[in-house]
Amino acid sequence: MRSWLNSHLKSSLMALLGSGEIIASVREDRTEEIRQLMLDEMGDHGASNFPIIACRVRYARDAQGLWYARGDVMAVLSAVHGETIARQKIQRISVEFKGLLPDGLNSRTSSLML
Repeated sequence: MRSWLNSHLKSSLMALLGSGEIIASVREDRTEEIRQLMLDEMGDHGASNFPIIACRVRYARDAQGLWYARGDVMAVLSAVHGETIARQKIQRISVEFKGLLPDGLNSRTSSLML
C-alpha cells in the first residue's frame, strides 16, 4: 500500500510540475502494482483453474501487455464471480493504467456502463 501511495504521489507531483512523462521507475512500480492487483483479483481459485491466464499476467513485459490481458482476466473473473462483479473489478483495474499507455489504448466510456 505504501509503495502504491508513493508512486501515485510521485506521478501526480510530476504532472503538477509540468512533466507529462512518468519516470521509468514510477512506470515500473505502477506496472508491478497493476500486475499484483490483477493477480489478487483473480485469487488463488482463478489462478489455479486458469493457469495460462495467470501466467500471461505474471509474465507480461509491460503495462501494454497487462492492458491486453484484461480481456482474459475479465473471463476469469466472470467465471469466478459473475459478469457484474467482474465488470466492476476490471473497471477498477483499468483506472490504474492512467498515464501508462499511449492515448490510443486508453479506455473510452462504454454505453454499456451507463
